[in-house]
Amino acid sequence: MARKQKITTLPPIEKDVNKLTPSEVFDILKTTKTGLTSAEATARLSIYGRNVLQVKKGKPLIVKFLSNFTHLMAILLWFGGAVGFIAQMPQLGIAVWLVNIINGSFSFFQEFRAEKATEALQKLLPFYATVTRNGEQTRVLADELVPGDVIILAEGDRISADARLVEENDLRIDQSTLTGESYPVRKTKDAVLRADLTHTEQPNLVFAGTNVASGAGVAIVFATAMNTEFGKIAGLTQNQKDEPSPLQKELAKLTKMITVMAVSIGAFFFIAAIFIAGVTVAESFIFALGMIVAFVPEGLLPTVTLALAIGVQRMAKRNALVKRLSAVETLGCTTVICTDKTGTLTQNEMTISDLWLAETQLKVTGVGYAPMGEILNGKKPISVDDNDDLRSLLVSACLCNNSRLVAPDDESPRWSILGDPTEAAMMVTARKDPSNH
Repeated sequence: MARKQKITTLPPIEKDVNKLTPSEVFDILKTTKTGLTSAEATARLSIYGRNVLQVKKGKPLIVKFLSNFTHLMAILLWFGGAVGFIAQMPQLGIAVWLVNIINGSFSFFQEFRAEKATEALQKLLPFYATVTRNGEQTRVLADELVPGDVIILAEGDRISADARLVEENDLRIDQSTLTGESYPVRKTKDAVLRADLTHTEQPNLVFAGTNVASGAGVAIVFATAMNTEFGKIAGLTQNQKDEPSPLQKELAKLTKMITVMAVSIGAFFFIAAIFIAGVTVAESFIFALGMIVAFVPEGLLPTVTLALAIGVQRMAKRNALVKRLSAVETLGCTTVICTDKTGTLTQNEMTISDLWLAETQLKVTGVGYAPMGEILNGKKPISVDDNDDLRSLLVSACLCNNSRLVAPDDESPRWSILGDPTEAAMMVTARKDPSNH
């Protein structure tokens, strides 16, 4: 009869895992070079949960929808429309209410579409990972990774969890999703005792959502799901409290002022109509209601909404995602913007613009990783069929290259790469030669 295996639980994993030697990492994570057994992996999965980003439960959809009709300006419009009906002006009442309904529906649609776009964050994590379990290499779903799993890293892989390296062979990781820097970072398996490095700068740690640019390695998972650095970033985006923008604050003040003015003037004319003009109470009341309705700025709210929506659309064309319409206006109050060049002032892409041969200089057109463009000698396109030196240069660039171009698909509408950006730029240049088409 087979002996029942003892299932172990791990102690809390400290950030000082980078200070441990590879053998100490195996000990503290209670695993071996042969990996976890299937039973141990299943047990740990039940303890630590699946390796997926948790989405904080937000407001129900109906609440989000109704919130566009219950803010102060919307309430004033509802009140103005109701007063229109009471004052025997149904056309005006219907018009004011329709303005409110159309404006609220439009605002909800814009913000709903933006929130759906932010869910694309989940796609940065891969679906499968290569691990060692039961002494054999196997592919498992990324959401089944647990602390203690021994993962195998190869060029082009996207890493699924935070892990500590125990073996590496010229391993370089693209950490641009965390740091914004496109240049691959050299990784090592050795213990690091430096105190001047942040957690993401540790050279013996690899992180979820990053890519293997070149080389290979073996690492032990120590954090999954929301405990990863990537998960902490996702958690920060979900825990942000909604604060009213300066424009919303000013609109709230304006709405209160209009309400006070409209009611005060309506009351004044109601009293004046009775005691000065000698009008009946009923007629004075209707006249006062008409004055109040006249003060309601039914065109203000849709004007503001449309202006903000146009701003959102313009930013979307520049690949900037805005979740809430009111967030656009806050840019107008910005005095200082702290940016990092990669992905902000640049597009995290490298392009070869010039080629130097023995006796001539060639220009390369096109930008980014899309293999579209030409190699020009002056203003005349040239190919390897016309120049042996160009052939030797491009062949060498392709042979001494470990990168791979990825064509557009349903998940990514643009050309992308796997591997080193410099090598990818050379590969793209070779693809621009007409003889390769």
